[in-house]
Amino acid sequence: MNKILSLLTIAVLLFACNHTRNEERSTDRSAYDVISEKCYVYREFKPAAGPLTDSVLALRKQLTDYLDQHQFKGHIAGKDSLLFHRANGQEVIIELPTPQDIWEQSTIIVFDPVKNPLFVNLHKGTAQLEQYIQVK
Repeated sequence: MNKILSLLTIAVLLFACNHTRNEERSTDRSAYDVISEKCYVYREFKPAAGPLTDSVLALRKQLTDYLDQHQFKGHIAGKDSLLFHRANGQEVIIELPTPQDIWEQSTIIVFDPVKNPLFVNLHKGTAQLEQYIQVK
C-alpha cells in the first residue's frame, strides 16, 4: 500500500511540474522585448552634456564597436522587461530598473543564444567581452 501511495505521489508531483512548465510556455510575451539572436542590448537616451557623460559614452562606444567587430548586432531595448530565449529552450527574464545615473543609462547586456546574458561593466574594458566570446 505504501508503494502505491508513493508512486501516486510521484506521479502527481510530475504532473504538477509539467503543468507549470506548460503554463510558463503559454505566458503572454507581449510585455517583454523578446531576444533570441546574438546581440547586445542597450538603452537609447538623450544624455545631459558634460565631461562625465562624454567619458561614459566613449567607453560605451569602444565596447559596442568591439562587439560589432565580432558580429554582435546592436538592439535598442524597446521595453524595460527583457526575455532572452536561449538555444536550449531556456528563457532568462531581466527587468531593467529605472536608471539613476549616466552609468545605468549606458548599460550594455550581451547575449549569445548558447550562453547566459552578460552585463557589461563599462569600467572593465574589452577583456570581459573577449572572455565571453571565447567561452563555448
